[in-house]
Amino acid sequence: MMGMRAHFAGTLLAAAAMAAGASAVQAQSREVVIGAIVPSSGPFAEWGRTNTVTLKMLEKQVNDAGGVNGAKLRIAIYDDAARPAQAANSLRKLVGDDKALAVAGPLTSSACEVTFPVANQLKIVATSQASSKPGVAKANRPWAFRNTVDEGILAKVSVPYFKKNFNVESVALIYDAKDAVSTAISTRIMPAVMTANGVKVLNEKDPLSFNTGDLDVSAQVTKLKSLNPDGVVIGADYSQAVTVIREMKRQGLVKPVIGGTPLISSAILKAAPEIPLIAPATFYATMKGARAERFVAELQPLLRKESGLPPEIEPSMYDANIYEIVSMYIDAVKTAGVSGKPEDLEADRTKLRDHVAKLKGFEGLGGPIGFNADGDAIKAFYIVQGQNGAWETKVRGCSSANGGGC
Repeated sequence: MMGMRAHFAGTLLAAAAMAAGASAVQAQSREVVIGAIVPSSGPFAEWGRTNTVTLKMLEKQVNDAGGVNGAKLRIAIYDDAARPAQAANSLRKLVGDDKALAVAGPLTSSACEVTFPVANQLKIVATSQASSKPGVAKANRPWAFRNTVDEGILAKVSVPYFKKNFNVESVALIYDAKDAVSTAISTRIMPAVMTANGVKVLNEKDPLSFNTGDLDVSAQVTKLKSLNPDGVVIGADYSQAVTVIREMKRQGLVKPVIGGTPLISSAILKAAPEIPLIAPATFYATMKGARAERFVAELQPLLRKESGLPPEIEPSMYDANIYEIVSMYIDAVKTAGVSGKPEDLEADRTKLRDHVAKLKGFEGLGGPIGFNADGDAIKAFYIVQGQNGAWETKVRGCSSANGGGC
């Protein structure tokens, strides 16, 4: 009798071990798929390429640490070339072909305006790493989010600093007419905030413009110079703004420049080091803090090795943002009851959406992160000044009116 009991117990233990082993194998064979849409080609290719290296680094970090609840993390990355229609098609592929749980991206506001409605239709979370044109996520609730701060909020802090620090009484506007957020910054946001702060906008009714990719802006800068402003507002991403700043230097228009978050890059500081630049950022490569410094120390060697970009390239704010986005998604899988099973995909996407919408105090690289009712990030931001080759924090702000979560 005792022998039978021992045999029965042994059989149970063996069965349990086999079940555990099978479960472990099943977990290892499972994948948690997160999608990403980045512009690895086209006018914003630098940001897209560094985003890609960042995501591959995160994927390796997670899988080296055991994966997500025992399942392997796979980040499926699509290049949208900063084309809105291509971004929307990429989202459809991530939903239908890759069975992604959620999507990081797209990067530009122009792409988000086309892609976020598709995310709502297909019921999948899409969180942009860079879009900051006012209202883009708000118009596409409840599935659209942005790990960024509205440029209108940022300008209310950057403009007073710009005015006071450089004794600015007048400004002139120049912007990239093909880019949605650049157009919003120069034709809507900055004129209103400048006027509210007593700064005269010399060409508000006739702002100077150029198009993405233009290499000659000499005529526009000649007109800019003729206005004799105390400061210049440039609505453009850094790669396009570099052309304007170099031409300003060539024509002797050495006046302080202010813009939005798209100006943030180490590369722009080399265009004309004597021209001071003011811009807002939620992250920049030389900022202080253990998390930020560790992120830069791990990512920067990989960027120089794998991105195919110049050796002086540094992690950008958008690398930090997309790293945080996918980290939030992973946190949701671990804490929100997301099963990761194919048959639960629709329900899992909803659980993840609800988790992100209610998120408070998630530890980002620059401080705690949450989201407001419009789908925009509640996080700290910094007004930084770039001059003589380096960015330096001048003012710290918070995207929440009461500072909550920052």
